[in-house]
Amino acid sequence: MSETNLDRRKLLGRAAAAGLLATPAAGLLSACVGGGDDETQEQAQGEKSATNPLGVDPKAELEVVIFNGGLGTKYATDVHIPSYKKAFPEANVKFSQAEEIATVLQPRFTSNTPPDMVNNAGSKLMDQGALVQAGQVQDLTDLFAAPSLDDPSKALKDTLVPGTVEQGTFNGKPYVLNYAFTTFGLWYSDKLFKANGWTAPKTWSEFTALLDQIKAKGITPYAYAGANASYYQYLVILTTAAKIGGPDVLKNIDNLEDGAWTAEPVKQAAQLWGEIGAKYMLKAHLGMKHTEVQLQQNQDRVAFYPSGSWLENEQAKDTPAGFNYAVIPVPSATSSDKLPQTAIYAAAGEMYFVSSKGKNPRGGMEYLRHMLSKEGAKGFTQLTKVLTVVQGATEGMTISPGLTSSEAMLKAAGSDYFAYRFDTWYKKLDDEARAATNELMFSGGNADKFVTRMQKVADAVKKDPSIEKFKR
Repeated sequence: MSETNLDRRKLLGRAAAAGLLATPAAGLLSACVGGGDDETQEQAQGEKSATNPLGVDPKAELEVVIFNGGLGTKYATDVHIPSYKKAFPEANVKFSQAEEIATVLQPRFTSNTPPDMVNNAGSKLMDQGALVQAGQVQDLTDLFAAPSLDDPSKALKDTLVPGTVEQGTFNGKPYVLNYAFTTFGLWYSDKLFKANGWTAPKTWSEFTALLDQIKAKGITPYAYAGANASYYQYLVILTTAAKIGGPDVLKNIDNLEDGAWTAEPVKQAAQLWGEIGAKYMLKAHLGMKHTEVQLQQNQDRVAFYPSGSWLENEQAKDTPAGFNYAVIPVPSATSSDKLPQTAIYAAAGEMYFVSSKGKNPRGGMEYLRHMLSKEGAKGFTQLTKVLTVVQGATEGMTISPGLTSSEAMLKAAGSDYFAYRFDTWYKKLDDEARAATNELMFSGGNADKFVTRMQKVADAVKKDPSIEKFKR
């Protein structure tokens, strides 16, 4: 995004607030925002050709940083990097991984020495909206217009699941590749349920009746980790809100519409889930991390756990044989819901972006092109048990129980899937939603307090002139 469109002083305030700057010193302004030749590293460039449509320098080093979380990093080291190296054998690919992306990379963006391609994910991810606003993210228009590695007659964008490019778009320009096509729902052990004769619920009354049966067995009916996974839970709250009132409920939240958070469907959803928290959860889980609570589920001490389709891979080492992960949609809330019971939250997620001020942004985009090949996508799914946005990449694959269940849920949803974007556009709202959700679910919060608290912060973001606003 060009500096002519943005007030440099506003950018400083925004970036400092987001933690992109260590201190709001005047000397850091140009370093964060960029704009002059003296502020950007010398960038590699090669000759464009049919086999090198992005003009990559075949000898230039490429630096890649991957988040080490639920998906691991083997897909990068064993699939995507070798694919890039095959095309550019003289190029060194410098790889590193991090569990706290913001902690590791914020100083490098501040000093204008960022890596070329970043997987921005995890509980300590960087504020993606602030990075875009600060001009630190490469416009990916050329990438999506480039030919597919599988079929040079097709533009890359035409080989992807519909909505992929839009999911990473900020004010009309694509800046982020959301690569993993993730489905979200309530996960459980198929073995445990079959052993007890439990049937996956479709309605809210069936859901609570089953939770009562599970509780009577001495098993925690429902759980999530309050220490770092509360966004799993606010996601299902908003899923229920979207089912009640339709997907525009989430669109209004994204667009910072007046009263979007205090709308009746959001309040109803918060009320329903607050009751689940009060009756069926353990307060001890408030201080636990996601892997600790997920381990309890693997030990049959927890029945339902809200998460995305990365869960099965994340717990692979701790999952006993025959556990058989399965997932269901969030149950219908009322008989008058605007969306069917089969509707789900599903979206292109797991953000990957190219640094506009890196040494090799063309190489960074080319790396993403290799990720978006069928072989790149197939290898990712085989190693992570998570689908990608590449159409047809799983054809002929033997897939795991959890991924099989996830695919069946997606197929049943048809076109009734939805997503929100405020969490990547406005980190302040994401942070507040996590805290407000924990209060609602663990600390005796109530629906009125939840929606009022969220609306107050949304209004503050809307009125803050230093924060660029995004629309969909």
